[in-house]
Amino acid sequence: MLNQLNKPIAPDYIRAIAPYQGGKPISELAREMGLNEAEIVKLASNENPLGISPKAQMAIDDAIADIARYPDGNSFALRTAVSQKFGVASNQIVFGNGSNDILELAARAYLQADDEAIYSQHAFAVYPLVTQAVGAKGVVIPAKDYGHDLDGFLKAITPKTKLIFIANPNNPTGTLLKKDALRAFIHAVPRHVLIMLDEAYDEYLNVESKSEAIGWLAEFDHLIISRTFSKAYGLAGLRVGFGLMHASVADMLNRVRQPFNVNSIAQAAAIASLVDEDFVARSYAANQAGMAQITQGLQQLGLSYIPSQANFVSFSVKNAAEVNKKLLQNGVIVRPIANYEMPDYLRVSIGLFSENARFLEVLEQIVKT
Repeated sequence: MLNQLNKPIAPDYIRAIAPYQGGKPISELAREMGLNEAEIVKLASNENPLGISPKAQMAIDDAIADIARYPDGNSFALRTAVSQKFGVASNQIVFGNGSNDILELAARAYLQADDEAIYSQHAFAVYPLVTQAVGAKGVVIPAKDYGHDLDGFLKAITPKTKLIFIANPNNPTGTLLKKDALRAFIHAVPRHVLIMLDEAYDEYLNVESKSEAIGWLAEFDHLIISRTFSKAYGLAGLRVGFGLMHASVADMLNRVRQPFNVNSIAQAAAIASLVDEDFVARSYAANQAGMAQITQGLQQLGLSYIPSQANFVSFSVKNAAEVNKKLLQNGVIVRPIANYEMPDYLRVSIGLFSENARFLEVLEQIVKT
């Protein structure tokens, strides 16, 4: 489209998008504040403080030798590993450049202008982004106790509804839906409405709370489950995730998926990560200990927080924007979440013991002055 001055103009629904703002990089804060990068603590992006699996590191070292060649566009070896790990057929799996890619593929395949997608208030910012990017309308359901109001979702479904996004646990609030309530909800949703169940943080749940949704795929052909290697597996920088779904839905997503969207090093690292159960167990244990450390520290400071089932916790503080600014000045990066309609909250990721201690030390200095 050209305007009268013969300059290209993007559609209104594209120009209305507010670009996603990630956690501030350590190098950027060092430049801005004149700080030493080695002394900066980043607890803003829900990354694994233990790094990556040693097995993944070895796989990366081996894979670099073939970096001049294109990756396997069908991710055959990784597909086989995921199929065996989760007990799903290979044609039920779609791989993405991070699980964000799976969210976008679903929107591109199943939404068009004037369609509606439903998601919760205080839910992951990418849901409205991928909805707007295809010209569809986002329907926001008010949160219930900072989580998803499934009854509100059901009441909001109209003939225009084509896609529903649910994060479980939710980001940035860390709330978790009960499995029986979630299953009943999926059963109640009309079969022409696709449900995207985002389970990016499932590895951080205890045994009793872990998702059973993969076992529901045989019953619900309108369900997509997205998972990522960016959190507990520690591969955030490599960008690899996957979706599990009915084969007919996978076929549609693969039609809009870009070729070679998961690079060869990411595929090799993901395969190795899947078999390193010890590393995932250590990541879970470290997160449990760090969560206790931070929440106890917040309690001692008299600050309220939202109980979280993930690897982060959102806490309330007066003048959150100013507190965030002072944290940055002291070399501590957390995540302001005013764009989630939570202006009085900051979200902090669970880090190493020393990182958590540094955060609490600086926060105490700020709130007590």
